[in-house]
Amino acid sequence: MKTAFRAAALMLLGAPLTAHLSPLTAQTSATIYNDGRVLVRRTVSATVPRGTSVQHLPLGQLDPGSLFSLDDGVSIQGIRYDGGTDDASLLRRAVGRTLVFRSGTMLKDTMSATVVSVAPFRLRLADGSIVTQSIGVPSFPAEAGFLEPSLDVTVRSDAARRDLRLGYFAPGGGGWQASYQAVFSGGQAWLSGAAVIGGGQVALDSAEIQLLAGQVSVASGGGRGPMKAMNGPEVLAEAAIRVPGTVEQKVGEFHIYTLPGRLTVSPGVTTTAALFDPASAPYQKTYVVAGALPWWGGFGQDMTTTDVPVQVTYVVKRPRKTDLGDRPLPGGIVRMFEPDSAGRLQLIGETNIDHTPAGEDLELNAGTAFDLTARRVQTSWQTGRDSSQSRRFVRTYAIAAYADTLRNAGAADVTVDVYEMRSGEWSVLSSSVPAERLSSTKVRFRVKVPAGGQALLTYKVRAVW
Repeated sequence: MKTAFRAAALMLLGAPLTAHLSPLTAQTSATIYNDGRVLVRRTVSATVPRGTSVQHLPLGQLDPGSLFSLDDGVSIQGIRYDGGTDDASLLRRAVGRTLVFRSGTMLKDTMSATVVSVAPFRLRLADGSIVTQSIGVPSFPAEAGFLEPSLDVTVRSDAARRDLRLGYFAPGGGGWQASYQAVFSGGQAWLSGAAVIGGGQVALDSAEIQLLAGQVSVASGGGRGPMKAMNGPEVLAEAAIRVPGTVEQKVGEFHIYTLPGRLTVSPGVTTTAALFDPASAPYQKTYVVAGALPWWGGFGQDMTTTDVPVQVTYVVKRPRKTDLGDRPLPGGIVRMFEPDSAGRLQLIGETNIDHTPAGEDLELNAGTAFDLTARRVQTSWQTGRDSSQSRRFVRTYAIAAYADTLRNAGAADVTVDVYEMRSGEWSVLSSSVPAERLSSTKVRFRVKVPAGGQALLTYKVRAVW
């Protein structure tokens, strides 16, 4: 019966008792962070006298501890905040007021009562008697602001004012991330990028939106957690806004993207906005095979023959003083496309990228090659004790030889890069292909594999632990 009362009340009142906040006004700007935090800067109308006064402000859901003044002549002396929007919270804010309670079929029967207290529950009827149980579904006057959280702010102002400029963090944001489309054709990569703003609980109506790219630290107990996936059932719609003019600037050690115009961000709705116009850059397709050595510690004799995947990587060149190279790219998802023989774009890979500074190449992993295969076998192994460094410490060493057979079923010659990576003391003793020492931990073998053929890479390594 209680459920039926509540459902009928929602129909009658036209809005749920736990409705989202009213959208913020046009005099609003907000910075949305990757992790879901939303910094709101808002100008609200208020009659503020000189000196100290208490202002009742309809700001909606917020973190009261984060509220601060944006005016030099105004200081916040205290805050009283009731953020609950459930039935009990609404009744608590109505203590001392007379409400209409509805019951019966379609809630047509009405009775007035004054809310005396909520815990314990007490109502005073018109005849002065007290009842301790609900007499129906309460009807709240919308103009009184009962449906929104209650915020009373004690402010001290150096002059009389007609408004207050305030900043605060609003909870329940969906965060944002970048989404890129990369089309590879004719030796060029065409890259477009958009900001995808998640459908959280924050409502921003015709607001200036800024997006901060970077990992801003979160104090213990703060923050809103990582951004949720935006393809779940909570997403009601997607509004695509393709407008040029996004402005990027560096603030502190982070990058801010100011979106052009004013946008409306609604609860549960995913919104996208272009970060920049499509730009092109040359690219190189590489094929990579991971080595056999563990990164650290010992390893033993291995009698098995192993199939090793050949990873396909697209390296987009982004030198400085180019349209794409001068752009810092916020972290996000990159979807890679290539046209087929009829010109239809086909998805050939999808990967994540971290925040990428300007001038740094993009390395995009597109998955495993179909026509290229690799098979590895350990051909020899021996171990011993090494005490040459110190008589007090005896170390173990191992010498192992490997043979990698690389096959190419495609119609074009390719070069496959085989990487051996290991920490600590190790070296390549011999190899059939020159070993390029890229760093103290990385060695590369570049193996040419002919079309429709195969190539054999053999090498011997020594490692100490």
